[in-house]
Amino acid sequence: MKPRLWSKPFFLIILITFLFFLSLHMLNASFPVYITQLTHKPALGGTMTTAFMLASIFTRPLVSILLPRIKIKKTICITLLFIIVSVALSYGNSSYSFIILLRIFEGIGFGIITTLLATLATTTVPTSRLGEGVGYFGMATSLGASFAPFAGLAVLHAFNFNMVLTLSLIIIHIIATCSFNVKNLEINRTGEKPSKNNNSSIVYYIFDKKALFPSILVFLLCVTFTGVFNFIDGLGEETGLGASISIYFLVFMIMMIFIRPVSGRLYDKVGHKQLIKPAGLFGITGLLLLSIINSLWLLILAAVFFGTAYGTLQPTLQSWAVSQVSSNKKGTANAMILTGMDLGMAVGAPVLGFTASKIGYQAMFGLSSIFILILVVLFLVNSNLSKKAASGIGKENSGFSSGG
Repeated sequence: MKPRLWSKPFFLIILITFLFFLSLHMLNASFPVYITQLTHKPALGGTMTTAFMLASIFTRPLVSILLPRIKIKKTICITLLFIIVSVALSYGNSSYSFIILLRIFEGIGFGIITTLLATLATTTVPTSRLGEGVGYFGMATSLGASFAPFAGLAVLHAFNFNMVLTLSLIIIHIIATCSFNVKNLEINRTGEKPSKNNNSSIVYYIFDKKALFPSILVFLLCVTFTGVFNFIDGLGEETGLGASISIYFLVFMIMMIFIRPVSGRLYDKVGHKQLIKPAGLFGITGLLLLSIINSLWLLILAAVFFGTAYGTLQPTLQSWAVSQVSSNKKGTANAMILTGMDLGMAVGAPVLGFTASKIGYQAMFGLSSIFILILVVLFLVNSNLSKKAASGIGKENSGFSSGG
């Protein structure tokens, strides 16, 4: 009989994760528009998201260091209070330098809480259902991040920026209420210990080589993910599909809801090796379809392929990374995966945006498929090297036994 997955603590983690990504990414979508309206400089608007993402990226390693020393529930509650104050200070503020400082504070809070939520999720679920659990967790993050731009921009255009701040604060207060009911957790300090050397100790808590390769692969995946979600509107204008291009997001989210649980169960049954190659091929197909779309049906098909790919690859890579490390390093593995995702989005947006400005959106999406091709090639090369290494060890052991 399978161990229970949907416990009350796990349900609360999923709910909090969805709401948190929704509230913070609503601000990510709205702040650039607000600053652009204030300054009439789109470049300054773009720095709102850049500052947020960079603050999050640099915060995650610090969370890994402190994780064995903190109580997760208490830290989440304190950090939420920190975010509430930062968002509240944005009301009626027109100072660019002050607002970007607030965005840095919000990015720090985002980096702390998302790392802690991922650690809670991967620690709460039964080991035999890790892939399924991470699949639901990933679905919560993707749905929150995907729906947020629509909600944030709709409220901004229908009302004003202050209303977006108000809605975000309401959601964060709901999160804070739910967080009081989250089961407290202290990361197990037993197991492998860091060196007494301070530098070695820091590296131990922020890095685990076993989680590095999946983190590199998720970086490549998220370069393409941010390209789709930042520039799909531009593709609509270029191809004449106009506002109907938004159907892509609807289909993508439907695929997220459907494929996350399925891919999670498959991971638990067959492991990551049977999922990455076919999912990678689906991702390449989805991006290539975007490069040739001339109808709504082709757009929907592209969303089905890319939604299936992302909904399979992201949780599979995260589950793989977490399963490779010892129990007291799950926080480190999660931080590395999330950092890979953040870096992919931070790098992908300017690189693919510049590419689109030179060759157009359709050609850009076609070229972006190269990142997933690299992901698949690296995975296949790594798998072959692992097989050869295992085969070599097996031969040595066999020779030793026969000789004995």
